[in-house]
Amino acid sequence: MTQRDAAAGTAPNTLFYGDNLDILRQNVPTGSVDLVYLDPPFNSQRNYNVLFKEKSGEASPAQIEAFTDTWEWDRAAEQTYAELIADAPANVVQMVSALRQFVGSNDMMAYLVMMAARLVELHRVLKPTGSLYLHCDPTASHYLKIVLDAVFDVRNFRSHVTWKRTSSHNDARNQYGNVSDTILFYAKSTLTTFNRQFQTYDQSYVDGFYRYRDAEGKRYRLSDLLSPNPRPNLMYEYKGYKPHPNGWAVSRERMEELDANGRLHYPKKAEGRIQLKRFLDEMPGVPLGDVWSDIQPVQAQAQERLGYPTQKPLALLERIIAASSNPGDVVLDPFCGCGTAVVAAEKLGRRWVGIDITHLSIALMRYRMTDAFPEARFVVRGEPADVGSARMLAEADRYQFQWWALSLVRAKPIEGREKKGADRGIDGVIAFVDDHAGTLKRCLVQVKSGHVSSATMRDLIGTLDREKAAMGVLVTLEPPTGPMRREAVEAGTYRSPGWGRDFPRVQILTIAELLAGQEVNVPPMQQTFARAGRIRVGDGHRQAGFLDPEPAGE
Repeated sequence: MTQRDAAAGTAPNTLFYGDNLDILRQNVPTGSVDLVYLDPPFNSQRNYNVLFKEKSGEASPAQIEAFTDTWEWDRAAEQTYAELIADAPANVVQMVSALRQFVGSNDMMAYLVMMAARLVELHRVLKPTGSLYLHCDPTASHYLKIVLDAVFDVRNFRSHVTWKRTSSHNDARNQYGNVSDTILFYAKSTLTTFNRQFQTYDQSYVDGFYRYRDAEGKRYRLSDLLSPNPRPNLMYEYKGYKPHPNGWAVSRERMEELDANGRLHYPKKAEGRIQLKRFLDEMPGVPLGDVWSDIQPVQAQAQERLGYPTQKPLALLERIIAASSNPGDVVLDPFCGCGTAVVAAEKLGRRWVGIDITHLSIALMRYRMTDAFPEARFVVRGEPADVGSARMLAEADRYQFQWWALSLVRAKPIEGREKKGADRGIDGVIAFVDDHAGTLKRCLVQVKSGHVSSATMRDLIGTLDREKAAMGVLVTLEPPTGPMRREAVEAGTYRSPGWGRDFPRVQILTIAELLAGQEVNVPPMQQTFARAGRIRVGDGHRQAGFLDPEPAGE
C-alpha cells in the first residue's frame, strides 16, 4: 500500500519523507513508541553514493549521491542550538552549552546539535518501557554518549555494544584497524522491555560437557537432582535409590514425570545417585554479551545486498528488535536509509515507523518492502499525492522531484546531479529482458518538471538514436501538446523478439496519469535496484526453549 492507497487508512505502518525532527514533532505522539533504532550519519566528512548493479553482477558506472555526511556550523546550526537552549530540559541545556564551550562552533558541534535536538524528541516519543539503540562509529561516539547521558539520564545507560563488522582494514598503517562499530543502548526507565538473547555454545564446550547421547543420537549432559537446602518432604526413595542428604530437587510426582519422559539417568551402582539429563537442543546457549562478532556485514554477493552505502545486515536488526520489543510493539527508525530496521520489524511481527529525508531512500524502502513482503500494507506520507503537491516538490527541489518521478516508473537514476558525456539528456534507465536468452535492453527515461514542447520529444528521440536504446519515456509534470503526442506516435514501435509483440518506442506519461495508476509499457523489467528476497513474517529470530536453566558457573 502506497500513499495513493492511504485514503483507506487501513495500514498500521508508515514511511515518512521529510526532516525527521519536524516529523517527530508533528506526527509522533508522546509515549507511543516501544523501540528506537537509529543509524545516523557519523560526521565522517564523506559523500556516500548508492551503487547499482548490472545484470552481470558488475558494479555499474551509474551511481547517485545518497547523502553528504559533512556538517558545518551555519545559520541552521545556530538556530537549532538556540531552540535547544530555549526549549530542552535544563540538564540538556547545560550539557549542550558546555559542549559548545569545549568543542567550539565547528562542524563537530553542528553535528552534535543536530543529534541532540533529535534525541530529545526520540526520548519524548518512547514509552516508559521503551529503549533506544544508537549505532555510531568512533568519529563522534564519545560525544554522543555524553549527549545520551544528559537526555536519558546516566542511570538509564544499559550497554555499550561493540559490533565487529569486518575482520581487516587495509588503511591501518599507523594505527589499529577500524573494524568495529558502536551501538549505545539506553532505557527510558527501569521498566524497559528486555528479552535475553543467547549465542550457540562453542564446540569445545559442547564436546567437554555434552558427552552423552541417547538412543536417537541427541546429545545431553548430566546434572544433580540435589535440593540446595534440606527438604524433609523430598526425602523419599525412588526405585531403590536413596535421596541426597538434603533431599531430591523435585517432588515424587515430578520425578515420575521426568522418568516417563526419559529424562533420568540411573547409575550402574545402587549406591549412586539418579541424575537429570539436560539435552543440548533444549538449552538456550550462552547469554549474549556486549561484543558481537557473530554477525557478518552485508557481503558483496549477499542476497539482501541492495547497494546502499551504509546498509546493515538484517540479522543485526533482528537481534536488537527481538531483545528490546515484543510482537505488536512499535519500532521507529528516524534515519531509515534503505530500511533494514523496518524490514526486520515487519519480519518479526512488529509495527513500525520509518523516516528519511530523500526520495531516493523512500523509493528504495518501498521497493524493498513490496519485494520482501508482497502482502504487507503500509502508508507513505510526505510524497506528492496529486499534481499540486508534485509541483510544490518540483519548485522546492527539482532533484528530489526527479528521484520521486523516476520511482513511479521504477527507473534507475543516472549518476549525480550533473549528467555529463554520453548520458546527457537521460535522467533514468529501465532495463528489460528482450528475449528468453536474457538479452538486456534499455528504456531511457527523461523527467521534465517545467515547459515541454515538440523540441523536447525530438531531443529524446535523438538521445535514443545516439545511445542505441530500444525505447524511451518522457515523464512530465505539465500536460503534453498534441504535436508532442504525434511525435511520439511517429517514432514508431519496438518489436520485441522474445515476447512476440510491439511496444511504443516512445511514450509520454504525465505525473497525473502515473498517480492515477497508469504504468509504463515495456517488456518485463530487470530489477532496477537490487531486489530483496521474499520474506515470510515469523521466519525471524527464534530463542530456544529449555527445561531448566544451566547450573551456575558452568
